[in-house]
Amino acid sequence: MSLVNFTEITVKSTARLHMGFFDLHGGLGRKFGGIGLSLSSPSQVLTARLSDTLQVSGKSSSRALAIAQQLLEFFNITRAVEIEIAQIIPEHAGLGSGTQLALAIGTAINLLHELNLTTAQIAQLTGRGGRSGIGIAAFDYGGLLVDGGRSAEIAGSTKADLKIPPLLARYSFPEDWRVLLILDESQSGIHGEEERIAFKHLPMFPENLAAHLCRHVLMQAMPAMVERDLTAFGVAIQALQSHVGDYFAPAQGGRYASPNVAEVLKHLEYLGIACFGQSSWGPTGFAVFENDIQAEACLQELKLTFKNNSLKWMICSGRNDGAEVTTNNI
Repeated sequence: MSLVNFTEITVKSTARLHMGFFDLHGGLGRKFGGIGLSLSSPSQVLTARLSDTLQVSGKSSSRALAIAQQLLEFFNITRAVEIEIAQIIPEHAGLGSGTQLALAIGTAINLLHELNLTTAQIAQLTGRGGRSGIGIAAFDYGGLLVDGGRSAEIAGSTKADLKIPPLLARYSFPEDWRVLLILDESQSGIHGEEERIAFKHLPMFPENLAAHLCRHVLMQAMPAMVERDLTAFGVAIQALQSHVGDYFAPAQGGRYASPNVAEVLKHLEYLGIACFGQSSWGPTGFAVFENDIQAEACLQELKLTFKNNSLKWMICSGRNDGAEVTTNNI
C-alpha cells in the first residue's frame, strides 16, 4: 500500500537492556554476540512531517538533526522534514538511546518519502549496529533477544559492506516479570570515540572463556527463558556480567561503571537477587524479579538503604512488541 498521502508520522520506541556479550574472542570468524531485552519504559516519542526546510525541536535536537541531515543528503531529498521530539530515552546511560533515535528518524523519513527501506538498512545508513544488533531487533520485534555478532572485518571492506548482527533467537519475556532500573544521573557511560578507543586497547579475550559464556547462553539462558526459570536465567546473566564486566574494568573503572550503582548491585547480591547487572557500558544497573510485589518490596528496601541523590529508580516490564508507528494525514 502506498503511503504517499501520509504527511505525518509518529514513532514511539523504548529502551533496551544489553545484558552482555558472549564471544569477545572472535576466533570463529564472528565477534561479540549479545543478549538483551526490550523494555516497556523509558520511551522515546517523536513526530515528523513533510516540510520545505529541515527543522528539529525538543530534547536531543542536535543529535536528531545530524541523523536527519545524513539521510536526506544520502538520498538527495530536496523536500525535508520537521521533527518534534516529545520524549527521550536517557542519553549515554546504556539504554540504547542513540539507536532508537536513529531508527525512529529513519523510519519516519522512510515512510514520508517512500524509500522502501528495512530497519536493517536504516541502521547501516545511520551507523548503528556496529557491535550489537539488540537495539535494532528491539525496534522491530521487542522481547528477549539474542544476536550473532558481526562477521570478522575483511581487509579493504567498508562499514557499508558489513552486515548488522543477525537475530538468532527471540523470546516473549514473561508478562509477570519486572525489571528494576538503577540510574545514576551523576555520570555517563562510555560512548562514541571513547568506546572505540576502549575496544582498541583491551587485550585479547580468552577463547576458552568465550566458549564458556556461549555455553551459558545456549544451554542455560535460552532454555530458562522458554521454561520461565528466572533463577537459571539469572545464573547465566551473572556469568556474562562478571566475566565481561571484569574484562571491561580497565576501561570503565571496575566491573561496573558507576561506583554508586556498583554498591546497589553488591547489596542485591547480598539479598540473594537472582538476576542483576549493568546494561551495556552503563552506568544504568538492572535487576529482574518474578512479579511486581517482589520488585516493589526490593525497591522500598533500596530506597531506605541508599540515600544518594544521584540514584534514580524505575520499575518496568519487558516489551514484547516493536516500535509503534502511527501515520496521519494532515
